[in-house]
Amino acid sequence: MAAFFNFLAANPFILLFVTVGLAVWLGRQSVAGYGLGMVAAAIIVGCGLSVWASVYGEKLELNNFTKSLFYYLFMYGVGLRVGPSFVNSLGGDGIKFTFLAFVSCIIGLALVVLGARFLELPPGAAGGMLAGSQTMSAAIGSAEQAVTAGAIALPPGSTPEQVSAMIALSYGITYIWGTVGIILITKYLPKWWGVDARAAAQAYEKEHGVASGDAPAFSGWTAGGLRAYRLENQAWVGRSMHDMLRENPEYRFVNLVRDGAPIGAPLDEPLRLGDVIALGGLREAMTEKMGLIGPEVSDRTALDLPLDRAEILVTNGGILKQTREQWRALPGVDQIQVVGLERGGAPIPIGKDTKLQRMDIVTVVGLKSAVSKVGEAFGRVVRPSTATDLLTLSLGMILGFLIGQIEFPAFGAKVGLGNAGGLLVSGVLVSSVASRLRFFGNTPAAARNVLEDLGLVVFVAIVGINAGNSLLAQLTGVLALKIFLVGFVACTIPPIVVWAIGFHVFRMNPAVLMGGVAGARSHSGPCREAAVEIQSNVPWIGFPVGYAVSGVLLTVFGYFAMVLAQ
Repeated sequence: MAAFFNFLAANPFILLFVTVGLAVWLGRQSVAGYGLGMVAAAIIVGCGLSVWASVYGEKLELNNFTKSLFYYLFMYGVGLRVGPSFVNSLGGDGIKFTFLAFVSCIIGLALVVLGARFLELPPGAAGGMLAGSQTMSAAIGSAEQAVTAGAIALPPGSTPEQVSAMIALSYGITYIWGTVGIILITKYLPKWWGVDARAAAQAYEKEHGVASGDAPAFSGWTAGGLRAYRLENQAWVGRSMHDMLRENPEYRFVNLVRDGAPIGAPLDEPLRLGDVIALGGLREAMTEKMGLIGPEVSDRTALDLPLDRAEILVTNGGILKQTREQWRALPGVDQIQVVGLERGGAPIPIGKDTKLQRMDIVTVVGLKSAVSKVGEAFGRVVRPSTATDLLTLSLGMILGFLIGQIEFPAFGAKVGLGNAGGLLVSGVLVSSVASRLRFFGNTPAAARNVLEDLGLVVFVAIVGINAGNSLLAQLTGVLALKIFLVGFVACTIPPIVVWAIGFHVFRMNPAVLMGGVAGARSHSGPCREAAVEIQSNVPWIGFPVGYAVSGVLLTVFGYFAMVLAQ
């Protein structure tokens, strides 16, 4: 093994991706449905390899430039993802979920800081406990930023490496309950309050026309239909489809077949006996006037029309005020099926009064021409592409670093967002502008996910590798118990307070509030488990706003936890 660790020490890039690969593999493993996830696994694998190497006298270490670079890419990616939801949270019902997220984050920060000060925990413990107990791995980065920026005074004999190791240690100890605890608490909060969340979800589904949790993504029933008819009604012979549609506006003319050959959809072409006409429209309209043209026929030539599946990015302001019932009346909507709605990276169930927000992604299936029309009405059709506007990425990163340079005098010192905070703000600004300007800032979701996933897991892996060198020197049973207790309290109290406020003060539907609690902790796992528990998609309605707001706050609060815990 000595030769193996000597090889890793001499080849830092191999060391890095061995750690990342093992972390991804370990993160996919689960016990009773629960797993670490690749980020928590990265810090465990990194620390484990580093400690193991030290037994053979090898010191595994990666440079801080690489660590910072990947963290900064991650922070910018987070800003791109949460930007639209963060901005949208400032109006309507979003204010309630924003408040709940703010309360949860503030209580979590306060409990961590008070616990660290009361139990006299070492420097770095507060930042790690916040990241672990609130399951916000990104807070590790802002906690480390407080060290590198000199925002905290290190005790005599303490080194920045030891503080980083304490951040990693505290994160690892508190993360397990931080993950499992919030899932269990979210699932059982309604029962503790004597509330039937499943009945509440069913009532919400009935009132707002939301599909149940067990409804398939693709359904045999669609609002619209496409059928072919042979013209045998003499009343329409010699007349045009323009005349027919003027008298029957509920139909859409999509194809005309004459003598076995398709000739498209000419509105002014005189109709002939025996023509096969393909019409689209609402299912009700297709059945109410069955004999209008003639008998229905199974004509492949008439119905062999190109179908399309596409994602539509919502950017047009005019569509934002309309409910689903209203925008279903737009041209082309009756020829498509909406199969999904995503907001801020989270799936949202669609009800009859659902209103779209900027940067929502609507997934549709239907006639290619109809998809194009709906795409123009909603915003733009997004096609799978590897092309990324690298100029916008570069400008966004530069803007973030410039914002990070801004400092203000406060409490006898200069305070600013720093590089990480500046990049987060820059991502929010760029994504918000991109939602209004169609030609600006093309960053496909896949590219953004790479920025986030790879950026964070590489950063955390390097933190773990570098922390392992001094980890054993600081770890004691008493210290680990203190850290766990503080993390347990900081994880458990905030969601209970958030539930009480949402239920008793805001009078929220309990099923929606379950998603709000999960969003306030910026963790999708509890919302997913809640949806399974009550067999409904309703919890996802309360999730996105809190998810975006708490994601930003908890990331920044890692820095404040370090400063306030001194």
